Amino acid sequence: MRDLFLRAARGERTARPPVWLMRQAGRHLPEYRELREEHAFTEAVSNPEIAERISLQPYERYDTDGVVMFSDILVALEPVGLEYRIESGVGPVIDDPIDGPEEALALADRDAEPVAESLAYVGELLNSLREHLGEDAATIGFAGGPFTLASYAVAGGPSRSHLPLRRLRAAHPEAFRALLSTFADVVRDLLSYQIESGADAVQLFDSYAATLAPADYRDFLLPLHRRILADLDAPSIVFVRNMGGRLDSLADSGADVVGLDWSVGMDAAREALGKRPVQGNLDPAALFAPPETVRERTREVCEAAGPAGHVLNLGHGVDKHTPIEGVEAFVDTARSIER
Repeated sequence: MRDLFLRAARGERTARPPVWLMRQAGRHLPEYRELREEHAFTEAVSNPEIAERISLQPYERYDTDGVVMFSDILVALEPVGLEYRIESGVGPVIDDPIDGPEEALALADRDAEPVAESLAYVGELLNSLREHLGEDAATIGFAGGPFTLASYAVAGGPSRSHLPLRRLRAAHPEAFRALLSTFADVVRDLLSYQIESGADAVQLFDSYAATLAPADYRDFLLPLHRRILADLDAPSIVFVRNMGGRLDSLADSGADVVGLDWSVGMDAAREALGKRPVQGNLDPAALFAPPETVRERTREVCEAAGPAGHVLNLGHGVDKHTPIEGVEAFVDTARSIER
């Protein structure tokens, strides 16, 4: 229910917690895998008709209160001229990554293409989803955060330690700052464009940013998060993994809702954040438990979060091997709660 989601995101008391599933929730569904056999990932992302079908698959099966658009955080690389591809067994690959401070500064000096032109397919998708869903569910957009985008752009692909980017930060802080600032501008424009195109809410995924030292996070990244999220015309959610001990930084980001991964207890988060709306935070692995256990764990999260300002979600994305009955138990429990 669209209004239920929006009221929770504003911090209001709701009769039950609205529920949706982060990232590409359809990855565990057989109908998603069947469709992907016919279409490559980048084709599915850039084709609004295919992306709409994928976006709606979890909603049609589970009747969630929010529907996140099917896309990828790396689409934000396109306006600055960086191309990516998905390599089986590896993940996203950038064949011409940023090599050294000179290239970082050169990219920062380059004029980005308007997102409404280079990423027009994102706007088309959101327009279609908003029209399809009406008042039945909230349409949710998202973008990758500047640190996460820069990590891929510098490393050329996934990096467990994000050392290539952290090394740039240590040796060439001004190039690091300029690179992240460039991505922040693109992400701000992208989220604004998503809202203009029909998104009811947007989420900023700077998933890897906690690998920065706390002082570096507050110096380099927090001002960019504030710049991205300031005065957006729709509720915003910020999500960074492994920030359990630094929830104050997430609260200072300017986001309306603080997304929580499963590394922090909901009780502790509520104590640290007060009345700030929160989202989360069941461990995605819990969905592999028997359905009754999933229901019990879900109720525990909801009880700890309380009746006001809580959007129920997992603490990260749905694993592609997740059993359908586990997701059904999770969503059904949210819909059965009476406050």
